[in-house]
Amino acid sequence: MERNRCLVVDVQDGRLDPQDALEFVSDPGHGGIAMFVGRVRDLNKGQVVTGVSYDMFEPLALAGFRRMAEQTQAEFGPAAKLYVAHARGRLGVGDLAVIVAAGTPHRDEAFRACRQLIEAVKHGSPIWKREHYQDGSSEWSEGCSLCGHDDDAAAPDTHAPRDA
Repeated sequence: MERNRCLVVDVQDGRLDPQDALEFVSDPGHGGIAMFVGRVRDLNKGQVVTGVSYDMFEPLALAGFRRMAEQTQAEFGPAAKLYVAHARGRLGVGDLAVIVAAGTPHRDEAFRACRQLIEAVKHGSPIWKREHYQDGSSEWSEGCSLCGHDDDAAAPDTHAPRDA
């Protein structure tokens, strides 16, 4: 039985589907399901964002997602079911960029597994994000979610070059 599902969805072919994640991680033995859904926001570092473009080498990204899911599953046990899906291509404000879900026997481990997996994806995936701004300019994004800065503040150059 498949315990982990990892996907890259090209936005020209479709959209990320939270229902797919929920159905995949559901199991009669799971009392807890946690899901993180990352969306494109309209403001970053004081600039109005009109969209983002995500680029990646799909085989490398998928291999990384699988490795991260396997590491998370090793910590939370064989009953856990994990789901990772990331969009590739040009997204508008409000579009879904990433979905991570975890189903486990208990809620605490579902929350912890989901958090661990999204942080691994954000910090360790070869995904590049270019933000497009209202003034017509664009730039490659820098950022990381646990580096101790506000996402809307300027991020030091030492941060990983991706943020969902």
